[in-house]
Amino acid sequence: MPASPRPWWTRRLWWLIAALVLAGLAVAGWLTRAQPVAVFTVNAQPLVRTLQFTGRVKTPARVDVGVTVTGRVLQVRVREGDLVAPGAPLVELEADEWQAAWQQAQANWQQAQARLGSVQTLALPSAQASLAQAEATLLQAERELARTRELVAQQFYSQSRLDDAQRSVAVARAQRDAARVQVQANRPQGAEQAGSQAQLAAAKAAVEVARAKLDQATVRAPGAGRVLVRSVEPGQIVQAGKSLLTLSVAGPTELVAQVDERYLGQLQVGQRAAVLADAYPTQRFEAVVDRLAPAVNAQSGAVEVTLLVQGERPTFLREDMTLSIEVVTAREASVLALPLRAIREPAAGTPADQASVLVLSDGRAQVRAVKLGLRTLDQAAVRSGLRAGEQVVLDPTLAPGTRVRVQSSAESAAAKASPAAGEGGVSRDRAAGGISQTFSR
Repeated sequence: MPASPRPWWTRRLWWLIAALVLAGLAVAGWLTRAQPVAVFTVNAQPLVRTLQFTGRVKTPARVDVGVTVTGRVLQVRVREGDLVAPGAPLVELEADEWQAAWQQAQANWQQAQARLGSVQTLALPSAQASLAQAEATLLQAERELARTRELVAQQFYSQSRLDDAQRSVAVARAQRDAARVQVQANRPQGAEQAGSQAQLAAAKAAVEVARAKLDQATVRAPGAGRVLVRSVEPGQIVQAGKSLLTLSVAGPTELVAQVDERYLGQLQVGQRAAVLADAYPTQRFEAVVDRLAPAVNAQSGAVEVTLLVQGERPTFLREDMTLSIEVVTAREASVLALPLRAIREPAAGTPADQASVLVLSDGRAQVRAVKLGLRTLDQAAVRSGLRAGEQVVLDPTLAPGTRVRVQSSAESAAAKASPAAGEGGVSRDRAAGGISQTFSR
């Protein structure tokens, strides 16, 4: 007896079971398939961290030059932009009156010199001769007095004759004393010479005063520098204290910049910098950090950094010119480095130099603890935890233990072209291995 046909629902059940088996096999294959990932091969390389900011050329000393007396301008010897030497005449006032006063003071000085010379060469010998004559006269008068006394005692002369002789002696003695005083006064330390020397000193001081007054008629450069502003013309009447010229006094060429205080810890005195003037972008020159301001500006949150130009000053530099400055803040000659985007999010309280990454090992993404060193904006030096040649997964959010494989060139190109891949592009490292930190205020 022939077998009866199977019910229709039996055949459908077998088809359903076969489809479920095939789907299970597909899911199992998908679960066991390695996921393509972008990796970074760790190798030794130079690592340089730089800091970029905008600065300006600083004038070491800007001096306003004017007159200390009121007068009419006779001549202006410089123009804006001129280089001047120390003591060079800049502005001259009419000085006929001051010139005459100086000449008169010189004549008085010469007269005082002649008077002192006369005292020293003539007065003393004359006084000494007068003293000798007075002493001789006194001696003769004393002898006459003694003779007169004898004759009066013998009653040859009257008493009145004796009185006359005594008066003659007193007069001669007074003349002798006066001559002595005159000699003493004309000696080198005497009053006469002291008075003459005092007159000479006063006359010399008057000459110096007159000369100083005359010198005030000429405005001179306080030091080597350049004329920035000229605000005076010949014939103009100027007042004491008014600024006539503005000079930039020559000195070391300084550059000054306001740097965000967040980067203060990276800056140190002595760090070298490359500088470009915005007006001359192809003419690079070198500078060095000279000093950091001791305080931070509370309003702007910036610290002033001053740099010195190294070598010869570029001829194109002008005061207040805008500059682009790049300071090398750290450098590693050869160090293992990896992109910051490959570092996994650290747990709260983890030290700054402790981190972890996913390393491609045995076809899986394995967690590896690393110790970090110098950091740039997109790279970090690895002090320990990795060896040269190891491959680090660039997607730190991947689950540890996931089966992975290095993505192919086509897959890498597709990932870069995808809008979602904006965070995974090529590193922005500079040719030397570093990355610049750029900001402005």
